[in-house]
Amino acid sequence: MTSCTIVIPVYNGENTLVVAIDSALAQTHDDFEVLVVDDGSTDSSAEIARSYADPRLRLYRQPNGGLNAARNAGIREGRGEYVGLLDADDLWEPTKLARHAAHLDADPEIGLSFSGSWMMDEAGRATGLRQTPQLTGITPRVLATRNPVGNGSTPLMRRAALADIAHPHPGGAQGETCWFDEELRQSTDIECWLRLSLTTGWRIEGIGEALTGYRLNPHGLSANIPRQLETWTRMMEKTAQYAPDFVAEHGAIARAYQLRYLARRAVSLRDPALAWNLSLASLRTAPRIALEQPARTVTTLGAATVLRLCGKRVYGASESVLLRLARRLSRHAAPVSRPAST
Repeated sequence: MTSCTIVIPVYNGENTLVVAIDSALAQTHDDFEVLVVDDGSTDSSAEIARSYADPRLRLYRQPNGGLNAARNAGIREGRGEYVGLLDADDLWEPTKLARHAAHLDADPEIGLSFSGSWMMDEAGRATGLRQTPQLTGITPRVLATRNPVGNGSTPLMRRAALADIAHPHPGGAQGETCWFDEELRQSTDIECWLRLSLTTGWRIEGIGEALTGYRLNPHGLSANIPRQLETWTRMMEKTAQYAPDFVAEHGAIARAYQLRYLARRAVSLRDPALAWNLSLASLRTAPRIALEQPARTVTTLGAATVLRLCGKRVYGASESVLLRLARRLSRHAAPVSRPAST
């Protein structure tokens, strides 16, 4: 049985860390370790990890360097042939590791195996929403526009695939290798998946089950929409340095999809002006997005319009109707996903 490492990066995550660790230790796969990387927490996160007597769990501590620094440390310190990432506020279904390990075992050309996610609120209650992403035929264009991998807690990666995207530490730390870009604070997941797809021969494929519980956090990094757009732009600029032809051909449509995704985030945060402006910017950037995904484009623009013209209270009262309409329209469209945390 293939050995696996589950990396749980944590920074001041005492309120949710137990749920993440418990879900990791509950995996049905027989050969795995759980590596909690404490990224300079000032709360009781390290003490929580130490409280577990389970020999499969290890704690690694380092000064605060950010999420990607913690992920990179976990990959370096891990011993497994397959590596999975589990954010400290998310959780895994018990069969997730076994399902993904079997997926990778069955096809040696797959470098990253992922699945859909189901959404929970801040208190850990299921919202009823789930991602149903495209599972095969994952090209760089699909990643850049729809990001079916979804969020950083969904994939299990082959260590051999990670080796092919390894690069020296940007700060020049002697002997340290990185896989995730520590110079980016957001759009880090998609940057890694894109680099794997554009620069190696490894395939990315998914499993048709929602095996990750993703916690929606209105106060997290993704709530800062202008910063998220700025970082996404930086990510694409970095991608253009090694794949200029790809960005020249697909950069505009990728930006249109990102703007539309951020418009939906603005709607959920009840920011009418930002939602409206982002919706229009998406259409102006690449009008063909309305032909590729008419249902999602229309419902996003419609929600932004209702919010802008009628205000937060009226929109809140009609939101359930709009969501039902969106789900009905989406049944006739190809399944898609947008990043939940990038």
